[in-house]
Amino acid sequence: MKRLLTSCILAVFAAPFASAQMGDYLDVFVAKVKPEKRADFDAVNRRITEANRKARGDTWIAFEVMYGESNTIYFVSQRKDYAAVDAGTTAFENAIKEAYGPGGMKKMEQDFNNTIISSRGVLRRRRPDLSMNFPKDEQAYNKLVGGARWLRTIRVQAKPGHAEDFENLAKQVKAAYEQGAPSWTVLASQTVAGEPGAVYYFSSLQPSLAAFDSSPSLLKLMGNEAFFKWEKGSADTVITSETLLFRIVPELSNAPEEIASTSPEFWRPKAPATTKMKPAAQAAKTGQ
Repeated sequence: MKRLLTSCILAVFAAPFASAQMGDYLDVFVAKVKPEKRADFDAVNRRITEANRKARGDTWIAFEVMYGESNTIYFVSQRKDYAAVDAGTTAFENAIKEAYGPGGMKKMEQDFNNTIISSRGVLRRRRPDLSMNFPKDEQAYNKLVGGARWLRTIRVQAKPGHAEDFENLAKQVKAAYEQGAPSWTVLASQTVAGEPGAVYYFSSLQPSLAAFDSSPSLLKLMGNEAFFKWEKGSADTVITSETLLFRIVPELSNAPEEIASTSPEFWRPKAPATTKMKPAAQAAKTGQ
């Protein structure tokens, strides 16, 4: 599970996370969990998260698919560059060793692998040139992510040889949003490793599911003629598209402090308190 766990290192999505600066890459690790092992999966990952919080190890945000393939979790880390992947891996492994000793990593890997059906690591590059109303600075970005509870992502695969055509269409959407809907942010990224073809992700972070009700209408933003021309171009350049809705899972996340500090009660949830059994109840249970 070094690959699995450290891909909490190589993990939107249009969602981010790991250094004090907005990185150029999103390291995405996708785990498909055995339905009957979901409680065990959560327990293992809570231990992993707690170890990294205490040791100031790697950082990531966990997203659970709510509309899409069930029991699928995305772990997303932000990386400045390829070298930062190594740094994140080292920080992650050191945190596990500090918490559980030299053999802790192997045991954690075994426990994790026992709970999943499959996994995939994907590395994406941010595309500010295709993003809509990209945050103006790090503070604005941290506020956007820190206040988010839901993520909607549109995954688009362009036809072979048509990536440039698709990007030109995406830039038309960008222009329409930035002129007609300046308060609505959509973050774009593109796969550079981990899945075939020219694949793009367009993600919107919102504080609630209801917030998506105010999503701008592209038809209204572009106007009838431009929209139908754009729609025809999309049909000629796109193989497939899929929309997914995720909820953020704070108990399985170790968000960077710059993000967590915007809403610490959400991002740093306290572990459930264990209730001690009263003496009378203990005696009744043991028959003494």
